Amino acid sequence: MAEITYREAVIQAMAEEMRRDDTVFLIGEDVGPSGGIFKCSEGLFDEFGADRVIDAPITEAGYIGLSVGAAVTGMRPIAELMFGDFSLLTMDQIVNQAAKIRYMTGGQCRVPLTIRLTMGAGRSSAAQHSQSLHALFAHIPGLKVALPSCPRDAKGLLKTAIRDDNPVLVFEGKLMYNDKGTVPEEEYTIPFGVAEIKRRGDDCTIIAISSMVGLALEAAETLSLEDDISVEVVDPRTLVPLDEETLVDSVRKTGYALIADEGSLRYGVTGELAALISETAFDYLDAPVKRIGAAQVPIPFSPSLEMAAIPNAETIVDAVRALRGKTSAELNVQRGGRE
Repeated sequence: MAEITYREAVIQAMAEEMRRDDTVFLIGEDVGPSGGIFKCSEGLFDEFGADRVIDAPITEAGYIGLSVGAAVTGMRPIAELMFGDFSLLTMDQIVNQAAKIRYMTGGQCRVPLTIRLTMGAGRSSAAQHSQSLHALFAHIPGLKVALPSCPRDAKGLLKTAIRDDNPVLVFEGKLMYNDKGTVPEEEYTIPFGVAEIKRRGDDCTIIAISSMVGLALEAAETLSLEDDISVEVVDPRTLVPLDEETLVDSVRKTGYALIADEGSLRYGVTGELAALISETAFDYLDAPVKRIGAAQVPIPFSPSLEMAAIPNAETIVDAVRALRGKTSAELNVQRGGRE
């Protein structure tokens, strides 16, 4: 095992797949000599050259459309969208073309296209560069959606995406690029549709998406030390396909479910997963499913307002305490503290 950053894991995954398969190429804005805005393609231009690491103009719809065409004709493009927000400029190419061509041709055409894009707030990038739009694409039949939460998953899931014969969107939490973690030094991939239990527990299940996984683990440690609440943290890793069995089995064991996502709370991933649990594990629940998400407002530019609009570890701790019947204020009073 080697300890590397999330960013390095992404670079390693692309480099290994480009060495393995000559049909794999990278295209995006500033991915060439400059190494990308988040430096996630650093070194690739030097190794593979301008024919396989292609700097695209600021025309997201254009180069995503080009990538769809390249995929249909036998290539395996990795298209990087600098910010996930820019995917809204490419909806026809992704939703009406990439997602549907294989079905509309009766399987005669395939679209082995990987789209890498960022998600999440916390960098004061304002409302048009801070959205988490994964739920939009998980809603579209024909697309697969992966959300790696650590360096090991970032590498393994991205390699799986590149090898898949269907279009895959890999959402990378932009605040996680400097996070470090252990990654196998040998060749590996992580299959889609297999959730991971990041921490085992007996008293409450937290289903956490992307950057919320790290916050959920932090909250679980606090709850264990301060409240003697044993929290199980489950990371779906992919929304499409979804490992329903692991999520539901965990809730059936603990009797309590909290779903944490940085996307907007309304009409999002948390609602879908809450419905799944309510439909399949209702008789095992000791309290209604609780959800945490971003406030239903455009992400503010002001740092103080921005942080108030998105979940954090304290938000998760309070939600679990409420699920278990105690608020932070009540617990503080019990400990002789101030409300």
